Formats: sequence, C-alpha cells, structure tokens
Amino acid sequence: MKLGIRLFLLVGCFASPIVAHAQWQAVEKVQTYAIAGTSGAELYESIGERGPGVGGKARAIAHTSFRLTWTRKYEPQGDACILASAQPKLIITYVLPKPSAQLPASTRRSWDTFIAGVHKHERVHGEMIKDMVREIEAASIGLSAANDPGCRKIRADLTQRLLEISNRQRQRARDFDKTELSDGGNLQQLVLGLVREQ
Repeated sequence: MKLGIRLFLLVGCFASPIVAHAQWQAVEKVQTYAIAGTSGAELYESIGERGPGVGGKARAIAHTSFRLTWTRKYEPQGDACILASAQPKLIITYVLPKPSAQLPASTRRSWDTFIAGVHKHERVHGEMIKDMVREIEAASIGLSAANDPGCRKIRADLTQRLLEISNRQRQRARDFDKTELSDGGNLQQLVLGLVREQ
C-alpha cells in the first residue's frame, strides 16, 4: 500500500525540560486538505494525489506533527548547576483529508467510518508525543551537573537525554504504523472499506 499515515516530526527548539511537575496541557489542532471525488475510490485516489508529503516524495493519508519548546531555568549552586525549573509548550497538529464535494449517502457512511478511524490513529500518535514530553519532564527533574558553574555540561547531558527519548518515540511511532498498515491491519481495512464503500 503506497499511502500510509506517518508521523512527521516538526520539532522547534527541542533543546531545552521540566522540574517542578507543573501542570501543562498540549494544544491540539486539526487542519484539513481538500480532496475531490464522490465515490470511495475517487476520494482515495485524490488522497494519493493531494495528501501531505512525508519524507520527501511519499504521500500520506494524514500526518501528525508537533512543535515543542521549553522554558527552563538553570541555577548555578557553588560549582554545580541544577535545572531549577522548566515548562513545556506543546502544539500538536493533525492533518486530515476532507472531501470538497457533497457525498452520496452510501459514500458518506463509508467516508465517516474511514475518517473517524484515521483520526483515531492520528490521536494515538498524539498520545505518543505527549508521553515523550512527560518522559522528558521526568528525566529533567532534579538534573544536576557537578563542576559546572557555567551550566554548560548540564545542557550537553540534557541534549543527549532528549535525543535518546526522541529516538525511542520515533521508533514507537514507526512500529505502530507498521502494524496498522500491515496486511489485515486497521488502516488497510479502513482503506478497503472506503474504496469498496462498505
């Protein structure tokens, strides 16, 4: 299957995490792109032509992106440096297809089932991203570096931790997509249901 839903990461300022378990909430947005057609097969073909580009040439049905920034306060304490506070700001954006024409009743039923399943899939990616931010938060609390009065070593240590956490999250997303897109997988079944208008 050429089309798949893939996690597309847009990481802005993924450089700096949280100390005093402050309450935060992700901002979640849905954006749509227009597709043409009035049958399930035509809609799916239009997705193939107009879907978001992911990884250069590949087109996806939908994708989830995020922007994560942190406000952090490093404090020198004697010769050491401690990450005293940090607050994440997370914006998750789901991009989904939307028919531009009125659909016949039979196609509308198939489309509603399809898009609900696709949106649910993307929300799982969103939850994975939130989990990643929570993991960063937990790994950051109480982080300190000895012999670091200029708070340079602690930043390097934190950057390494972020990279490891981010890589785990990306692998988790890839594994999820692989399962969902496999033969008999949830997304494959959604596409077949749409094309066959079931």
